[in-house]
Amino acid sequence: MNGKYSYPFLMRFAVPACTAVILFAAVFPALAETVAGPVKAEVLRVVDGDTMLVRAVVWPQHAVTVLVRLRGIDAPEISARCKSERRAARQARFALAVLAGDHVELTDIGGGKYYGRVLAKVESGDGVDLAQAMLQRGLARPYSGQKRPSDACAKMKPHRAVKD
Repeated sequence: MNGKYSYPFLMRFAVPACTAVILFAAVFPALAETVAGPVKAEVLRVVDGDTMLVRAVVWPQHAVTVLVRLRGIDAPEISARCKSERRAARQARFALAVLAGDHVELTDIGGGKYYGRVLAKVESGDGVDLAQAMLQRGLARPYSGQKRPSDACAKMKPHRAVKD
């Protein structure tokens, strides 16, 4: 062959690389999509102050059980190294459970980097924006996807008592 690259090289490396790029381009836009909602869901369990397990009814007689992270907040971690953050995390989990009640409504639902969870705006059955309620009570901090500080315990703002 007169060209710079041989046929075996093209078949072994160039064609698979081009195929991968084309597939990535086709799939990537789907990763950024969101579902407007609303999607009604039953709260099965509150995992922590910003995540809950729900059974969402996606259409009649069809439901999916999924972990949902509340859009726009970051709550203290249950498995944190420092005692004060673990205590704040338990308080945040309890408050979210009380605020959410048994049923919620999901809107602005998306995926992303949330380890198998979906990201959504979540409102209680009586229309309370749960993320805003957690922020107002001082049980979470605003979050827009940035990395948590490595010394989160030292930088953690004090959390106030739960208010009803």
